[in-house]
Amino acid sequence: MRYAISGTVLQSLEVQLDPGESMFTESGGMAWMSDGIDMDTNTKGGLMSGLGRALSGESLFMTTYTSRVPNGMITFTPEAPGKVLPIQLAPNQVLIAQKDAFMCAQSSVKLEMHFRKKLGAGLFGGEGFILQKLTGPGMAFLEIPGEVKEYNLAPGQVMKIDPGHIAAFDPTVSYDITMVKGLKNIVFSGEGLFLALVTGPGRLWLQTMPIANLAEKIKKYIPTKSS
Repeated sequence: MRYAISGTVLQSLEVQLDPGESMFTESGGMAWMSDGIDMDTNTKGGLMSGLGRALSGESLFMTTYTSRVPNGMITFTPEAPGKVLPIQLAPNQVLIAQKDAFMCAQSSVKLEMHFRKKLGAGLFGGEGFILQKLTGPGMAFLEIPGEVKEYNLAPGQVMKIDPGHIAAFDPTVSYDITMVKGLKNIVFSGEGLFLALVTGPGRLWLQTMPIANLAEKIKKYIPTKSS
């Protein structure tokens, strides 16, 4: 499998497959492809697995694309302006991502629902209790709104983050919630009551444009029916 990411603000991912190689994505995730590629749509892992993925922001059904020819080409495009993030996962290596971040992956990668265990992080963490869990081996691709900034946190290193900006992280990274200090900060900073408290070790990917922020900005320009 070979891939190329093109574009800047509205990127595309072009994958070339050898005969017998497969990629899977959520229903409707493919943009275009060459001849000689077979499609198979199913719940991938059974109904319960499909329901879990649906809770994590993906579709109930997944589509697997398998090439019958050399250099079978298939292109995937993201749902919002942003970046395509390639992740190489070793056997049993795990990555935790925000809801709806999954774009596509090799058929050897497992996509599951990840349940956030801490009550505070689930209630006030911006993404709720349910995230996505990807397990290797294989190549996986995430679609992240906005630009992406990667940090490699040392053991005990702490960052305080607006929760909506967390795109993905290693399972070794600890995630909790801390309250913003000071009444003026709470009322006038525009950051809300809570920040995410992220502690290393592990990799952390942050996004510059949470999709909820973009939707809020666009909302005020949408005409509404007068009463």
